Amino acid sequence: MGKAGLEAPPPTSNVTASPRARGPRGSWASAPRGRLAVRCWVRVSSPPGLVAVALFAVCSMAFVTRQFVRSLSSSSTAAASAKKILVKHVTVIGGGLMGAGIAQVAAATGHTVVLVDQTEDILAKSRRGIEESLRKVAKKKFAENPKAGDEFMEKTLSSILTSMDAASVVHSTDLVVEAIVENLRVKSELFKRLDKFAAEHTIFASNTSSLQITSIANATTRQDRFAGLHFFNPVPLMKLVEVIKTPMTSQKTFESLVDFSKTLGKHPVACKDTPGFIVNRLLVPYLMEAVRLYERGDASKEDIDTAMKLGAGYPMGPFELLDYVGLDTTKFIMDGWHEMDTKNPLFQSSPSMNKLVAENKLGKKTGEGYYKYK
Repeated sequence: MGKAGLEAPPPTSNVTASPRARGPRGSWASAPRGRLAVRCWVRVSSPPGLVAVALFAVCSMAFVTRQFVRSLSSSSTAAASAKKILVKHVTVIGGGLMGAGIAQVAAATGHTVVLVDQTEDILAKSRRGIEESLRKVAKKKFAENPKAGDEFMEKTLSSILTSMDAASVVHSTDLVVEAIVENLRVKSELFKRLDKFAAEHTIFASNTSSLQITSIANATTRQDRFAGLHFFNPVPLMKLVEVIKTPMTSQKTFESLVDFSKTLGKHPVACKDTPGFIVNRLLVPYLMEAVRLYERGDASKEDIDTAMKLGAGYPMGPFELLDYVGLDTTKFIMDGWHEMDTKNPLFQSSPSMNKLVAENKLGKKTGEGYYKYK
């Protein structure tokens, strides 16, 4: 029985065993595929069946080679299209403490910012808060050079524009960060509307501390460009940002948000879309356990706060922190978690907190919570 062998020769123009290519013991069979070709040397004595097999192998190798080259080309194209988004223009929805803080740090680090809220009064209050915060930052950062501090303030404030119409400003933004009321329906409706006006590359991010990012993202057609970006209060001082990646969030989006967080001078940490993410999942049950300890009469709230500050080295006791955060905020988080997992003992409500919230005693912002404030 004859033998056949394969080698990679120069290109040829047809598939044939050419008499002109015939040698004393065999002939060359060639198979072109575009710019690629291989040749098969077949003995003269080889039976027709073996020649056919050799020619089939020639064609197959040419096809595989071409597909490999195509694969390399498409991989290069995919890599180019997967380039991270360099965030330069930021739209912040919500002019409260968190939204104003996010707008401030973004503007202070060279980003162009549009801060959006429902009324001129809210936006004016937000701007005053940003100015006051920047004044403190400048005084500390430029203690030896007040003039540089004034220039820093002026430049930062000039980078913050305001608007009452989010749809009219998102068409040219790279990133939309939402920091509005903790209500899934309201957040979903906002993003559903903005999704129609935002540019194709625009990334959407929610600053929610308790709601599931996936549930909010599902209101849009850009789940791959949607993630959580959870800042901490006060934003100008707190270094941490939790970057939340849903099962649909693309790696490109995730890395773009990590890079953006770093440009703000923050330290990003990654977490999956789990209730409370990292910090609140650990912190809120701790706060609620302190409340239950107090409700059982095991210790006074004053002693519990003192014990955690002096014994654990915490800067604030749990009741001080609850009043600072807002009892309504904590209750909202617990109610949401309880709805998701009614049997989890860590997610049970608190009678004393429910009573204070019903009386609108929400903490420092209303003048009274677990403590009274002047």
